[in-house]
Amino acid sequence: MIDKPLIFRSSSGMAQSMLACFLVDIDKIEVREAPVPAPGPGEALVKVKACSVCGSDIKIYRYGNKRVKPPFIVGHEVSGQIVACGRDVVAFSEGDRVQIGADVPGYWNENVAGKTTFIDYATGHEFPGGFAEFMLLNEEMIKFGPVTRIPDSLPYDEAALAEPLACAINGLELARYSYGKSLCVIGLGPIGIMILELSRAYGATTVFAAQRSKTRLDLARPFRPDARFIATEEESLCDVVMEETNGLGVDLVITSAGSVKAHEDAIRIVGNRGYVNLFGGLRGEPKLTIDSNIIHYKECFVMGSHGSLPRHNKLAVDALANGIVHGGRYISKRFPLTHIQEAYDFHESRAGLKAVVMPELGH
Repeated sequence: MIDKPLIFRSSSGMAQSMLACFLVDIDKIEVREAPVPAPGPGEALVKVKACSVCGSDIKIYRYGNKRVKPPFIVGHEVSGQIVACGRDVVAFSEGDRVQIGADVPGYWNENVAGKTTFIDYATGHEFPGGFAEFMLLNEEMIKFGPVTRIPDSLPYDEAALAEPLACAINGLELARYSYGKSLCVIGLGPIGIMILELSRAYGATTVFAAQRSKTRLDLARPFRPDARFIATEEESLCDVVMEETNGLGVDLVITSAGSVKAHEDAIRIVGNRGYVNLFGGLRGEPKLTIDSNIIHYKECFVMGSHGSLPRHNKLAVDALANGIVHGGRYISKRFPLTHIQEAYDFHESRAGLKAVVMPELGH
């Protein structure tokens, strides 16, 4: 197994090598040596301190992604320290502690007549990601803003969780969630639990939290003890929610579980003029078939979300720094970069919440 310590000399013109995790094929990732990216005039170089494993990383690993062209460095929940800046960079300086969001807001393609093509990129998809000792912040990333300074009080491993938390904030915003509304979260992975924690700050009244396995359900309980937890292996989600709301349903249902059953149940239990956010993407599942009359007569809104904007990342960093969301409680295990396969395996085992890869571990 490769385990080569890296020494980076920013004042040296000599090429330096680093370790990086490459997706090389379906079900195959490798840690290899690679050149340290050299930042150009409008770019910066980040020494990666933490990159947490996301369900999207696992989907890319298991199913591939048309936006990811192997061999490619993946990983998009990143934090680190800027160690070099190009001469034209004014937004950041060497030594800044930063969190890096996945989604780089798009821009109109100047080469298309009428500027009708919208370009949208993401860290770990089109741009090399954070499962590496160093990561380049290119001009688009710096210009369009998915990079947020983090306070000294926020540890790097917790700061990396700002990316999924930003997605949770975006999901609530798009569903027009507001003070006093009821909520049901289906699927209690890390993002589902983050939504539970955020619901307190949003002033949620009645909160339901559903998960198939009792083990995962028990991991979620401490984050919102007053919620009504439903183990769907033992209870009918629809029966419980409709009975305990006197048949009215809930104002918002978010499916952070990527299953057809979760999507179907969500539409059944949403209230009149309520919102359903199909947050969990479907892979390896049959297509969703619904009775559109349910939507028609409830006058409900069925929508989806999956990413975030730079301002959501700033809100997420603030929520973590101020203890609105308790980042440290989500981190179940930390792994050195050379043990990336173990980190992936741990995530897939569902034995805990977040696995965080920290390149400096073991050096």
